[in-house]
Amino acid sequence: MSTVFAQRIADFLNAYEPFNFLPYEDLVKIAATVRVLTLEKNKSLFQINDALHDSFYVVASGSIHLMVVSDADDLLLNKCFAGDIFGLRPFFAKNNYQMTAKAKEDCIVYAVPIATFKPYVSKNQEVLNFLLESFATNSKNQADKQAKGLISDTVAFNENQSDLLYFQALSYNRNPLRVGSSTSIRDVAQLMTDNLFDNAIVTDQSYPIGIVTDSDFRAKIATGRIPASAAIATLMNAPVPTVNENISVAEAQLVMLKQGVTHLCVTLDGTDKSEVKGVISEHDLVVAQANNPGVLVKEIKKATTAKELKIVRNKLTEIIQSSLNRTIPLTHISSIAGEITLAIVKRAIELAILELGSPPARYAWLCIGSQGRKEQLLASDQDSILIFEDVPADKYRETKDYFIRLAKKVTLTLENVGFKSCPNQHMASNILWCKSLTDWVKQYNNWMNTPGEKSNEISSIFFDYELAIGEQKIEDSITETLFKNTKNNVLFFDYLGNDALHKPQALNFFKKLNTEEDGEQKGKFDIKNRGIMPLVDGARLFAMSNTVKGINGTYQRFKHLAIVDPKHAEIYLNCANAYIELIRFRTIEGLKNDTDGQYLDLNEINKIDREKLKNALGPMRELEELIKDTFQLTQFS
Repeated sequence: MSTVFAQRIADFLNAYEPFNFLPYEDLVKIAATVRVLTLEKNKSLFQINDALHDSFYVVASGSIHLMVVSDADDLLLNKCFAGDIFGLRPFFAKNNYQMTAKAKEDCIVYAVPIATFKPYVSKNQEVLNFLLESFATNSKNQADKQAKGLISDTVAFNENQSDLLYFQALSYNRNPLRVGSSTSIRDVAQLMTDNLFDNAIVTDQSYPIGIVTDSDFRAKIATGRIPASAAIATLMNAPVPTVNENISVAEAQLVMLKQGVTHLCVTLDGTDKSEVKGVISEHDLVVAQANNPGVLVKEIKKATTAKELKIVRNKLTEIIQSSLNRTIPLTHISSIAGEITLAIVKRAIELAILELGSPPARYAWLCIGSQGRKEQLLASDQDSILIFEDVPADKYRETKDYFIRLAKKVTLTLENVGFKSCPNQHMASNILWCKSLTDWVKQYNNWMNTPGEKSNEISSIFFDYELAIGEQKIEDSITETLFKNTKNNVLFFDYLGNDALHKPQALNFFKKLNTEEDGEQKGKFDIKNRGIMPLVDGARLFAMSNTVKGINGTYQRFKHLAIVDPKHAEIYLNCANAYIELIRFRTIEGLKNDTDGQYLDLNEINKIDREKLKNALGPMRELEELIKDTFQLTQFS
């Protein structure tokens, strides 16, 4: 291929992921090996059960449909347009194609040789992660009955996309077949057949010294190169690649690519000098992609029922559990969970609109409270408001009726997903919290300028919100109203300050944990109201008084306050760390007992953890004193 033509292909590839992660000079080298294919309309590039090609493909022009057969009909999984990649199975699996790639119109396709591209993948994490997610998205995983064949959208998270593959749980065979080095090949083959395994670990005193797989039997035994009566040591691959028990999907995939193997041996300390704990296969990695956070968002976008959305929410719970086990930072876990929760809410609204028809006016659906702060790791209450643009007076009732009906459908869907209705009815389905922008501006003005007059209506959760779907300008108008009213508003901060201080105390005079004195939760510790909420309220109070915009999360607010108010930085940082520790306690409790984690049974907490809990509650006293010193707490005291 001429240099000029290779540069043209490189220029094209450079406009799309993952090629734009590579240096241009590398792209030119890759482009020089690319084959240009023309595909007529309705012609297939590959079909289900075809042998794997030596290349993967990029659409240069036209469109390619990826399909599988379902109930004797072709089921469309995905549509690929210019810049989209497909046909990645040769990268990650050895079995034949599981789908058909057919031209919807006359197409030009670039065939990128895998042998050429693989070295760049093994040394570039961003490229690897992109290919892994793309393969998972376009893979019809028969082992996972919930796999739907998902569309390829770009998924945007607040955290780096390259981190996502460190979250999903990696399930693998934790009871592998172990054989001694002197065992005959024939006996090992029989054991593998009887146990339905495609591999066996050869061990010496429980340590791995080699591995054999189905492909070794095909390549060396079926061809007569090694007799079946020989010892398995003559067939095994040695040394065996070993990894530790906590390896992530991305890390495992990278090891496989670098070493050119299809199986990894899991050992106690990750070396071949410790006990065998399991085997990871390529298939295990493919299955794990079903729980990739990016893939979950794509599943949400494809969901058509509350049942399908609930399946995704359950998978999110698995991600949270596995991430805690791997000691992933809780701030990172919370960010991912927040984005997925928002995506579920957005999809519930879209499904309601599909049923009711297009909205009669522009609107904004705001998640408030913990969802608005993106702090809802466990599926607890749903809190929301709906704001629609101002409409003529004669259209107001009709417009509001539509949005009330919409909100009722959405809240019912979310209930079926697992998000309980707010006991205080702080939901968009409540006529009080579904109204026009002008009415909402009046509402916030009243709350902030006369906070004590209708105290039964005001709730601090209305000051934490995040746009789930709708017009950003409408949310911006509310934000502008809020911060306009904070200027010199002593009365409002008096109200908020007292509200923050009027939570039940966590520790008594003797520094012991205060537990519930009666009711169903008698003897348990209310970590939400006694621990977490005072920190949430304090962070909000100081964020609003310091005009901190666009930062809703409690941890992030405290971290930012330490910068803008360095005089009290130590207090803010202590509160940030305390918040994370308390959230960890609540999340572990909720996952353990399938609850919202609000009440801790102190009898189930060991002495060390109980001290950690007390220490996490310590900074609250400093925060309370700072609130009292900063604000004139008089009228509402």
